[in-house]
Parts: sequence; structure tokens; C-alpha cells
Amino acid sequence: MTISLRSFAKINLGLYIGPLRADGFHELRTVYQTVALHDRLTLHVTRGEGIEIRCADEGVPKDSDNTCYRIAERTMAALGARGRVVVEIEKRLPIRGGVGGASGNGAATLLGIERALKRQLPGTERLRIAAAVGSDLPLFLVGGTVLGVEHGECVYPLPDLPATDCVVAFPEIGVSTPRAFADWDLHVAPKLTASDPSARMKEFGRTVSAWLSGSTGSKRSRPVSGAPALGGGRVGNPLLSLVQAGIANDFEKVVFPQYPELHEVKSALERAGAKYASLSGSGAAVYGLFGSRASAAKAVLALKRRGVRALATKTLTRRRYWKRLWAR
Repeated sequence: MTISLRSFAKINLGLYIGPLRADGFHELRTVYQTVALHDRLTLHVTRGEGIEIRCADEGVPKDSDNTCYRIAERTMAALGARGRVVVEIEKRLPIRGGVGGASGNGAATLLGIERALKRQLPGTERLRIAAAVGSDLPLFLVGGTVLGVEHGECVYPLPDLPATDCVVAFPEIGVSTPRAFADWDLHVAPKLTASDPSARMKEFGRTVSAWLSGSTGSKRSRPVSGAPALGGGRVGNPLLSLVQAGIANDFEKVVFPQYPELHEVKSALERAGAKYASLSGSGAAVYGLFGSRASAAKAVLALKRRGVRALATKTLTRRRYWKRLWAR
């Protein structure tokens, strides 16, 4: 059977870096948001054995270094299934761009194998397999607006936020996530003098809570009694209230000094009318949230004049994410 499905991208709505843990990972807090930009996967499960990855992009590994390869191995084993898995990837998202392209491909592979074999793993097993392969993978088994904790792999669905116009810029810069973490430990972490190592994690929780409730503390946005921000109403679009909540991405503190071009892209998005702009993950993608499709389109043109690839898109609600996943 041949299965075709989309593999969506994500952006990070804020990202706080906590202390280094005993397992070598940093404690993280972030809110993931899926967006409509996507790769496309075609998957075949046939007689035989082994896993084959096909992709015209030379930058995509075709062996066990590929996320789809590792997910396919684990999924077939968990299902107790035999067969040859062939995954064809049509890349539209940049490699190592900060929008979870490879992770989305991996999650799509798991779901595609299930559909091809007409068998389904328990939700907890799906998430276990995904987390074993990469921290960003589990979010793509949830979709929409998702809270990520631990080192990002423990995910909790948040109430759906309304679809919002978005521009994602892809500067031709390669950012190393391990290097970004190392720079954080060297240059930023020693300056954090809070007596409680988890203080910044608590700060993130308070910020997100204020944001989602509409209680940002801004004179422009009063707390809503009996009508949460997620419902819209007087507070308007809650995604666009991020700027009032003060949510931010810690990676900007170390990535922007190393790559000032990325800070310039963020500034260009803000000048073009973005209500909120931020680095996604450790980069190099930078995105902006806009109040209308027209303003987003103008921002794309402004960035292209600067020689920066940029795409207009929309954020995806959870329901829309799952509906469009299987769309042709």
C-alpha cells in the first residue's frame, strides 16, 4: 500500500533554557505551534526487509542517521511487523532550519506505517518511540499549540488558538544547536544569579499562564473575567498578545551576537508590521506573527528585497493539523 501525507513545520512561541541536568540535557520550557508549511512524504510497505530513504535533496541522509529511518525501525519492531519500508521525502522545508523539518518527517513516517499496515500503536507507545529519536518529534503527534517541558520531549496539548497569519524567514545561515547550548553555558548561565535553579522555569510558567489568560499586565489588555483569552473576545487574538506577555526565546541571547544577520531579519519583520517576531528554536528560521494576510504578504516582499527567503503561511489549530495531514 502507498501512503501519502504532509509533514508540517513548527515554530517556538518562547523558549526558556534551564539548568543542565544529570543526563546531559538542559531543562527546557517552550510552547510549540504547528504551521502550514510542510514537506510531503510518500511511504510504501512491501514484501522484503530493510528501510530505504529516497530524497532528491543531497543534504538529507539516506542511512540510519535519517530520522525517518530510525523511526521506521522502531515502529516496525513495536508493531511486530515485517516488510520493506520505503520513504520518499519531497523536501520543501530547509534542513536544520529550526522549524522541525526532520522531526515532522519522522512523526509522519510513524503515522504512515500505521496506516499502511492498518494497525495502530497506543498513544503512550507512539510518544515513547518519538521521544527516543528526538526531542521535537512528540509535538508532531499532537499538533496545534503544545506545551513542551523536560528537554522538550514531554508534551501537553494546550487549548487551540485561532489561525494567525505568519511569515517564516529562512536566512542562508547554519546554526549549530549544540554550539548554541555551549555558548549559553559559557556566557549566559554564569550570570544568572537566582538562588533557585528552577526560578526561570517558574517564570516561564507564570508568563505563559498570564498570556493564555489574557492577564498580561499591560494597560492595553485587561484581564478577562469569565472569558479566557483562548476564546478571543475583548482581548483579540491571543497569539498576537505574546508581545504583551513578554514571552521570549533564550537562544536569541547567544545566537544573535554570533549571527547579527538573524537579528536584522527579526528587526525587518517588526518594521514590516509583525505584532511579534522571534527566532524559532535555535534558528536559523525567524518568524513574525501578523494581523492580516495583506500585511504578511508585504513583509515577504520586504524580506525578499533584502535577499532573504521568506514564506507567508498560517498557524494550524490541532483540528486543522490532523485534517490537513492526510490531504492530497
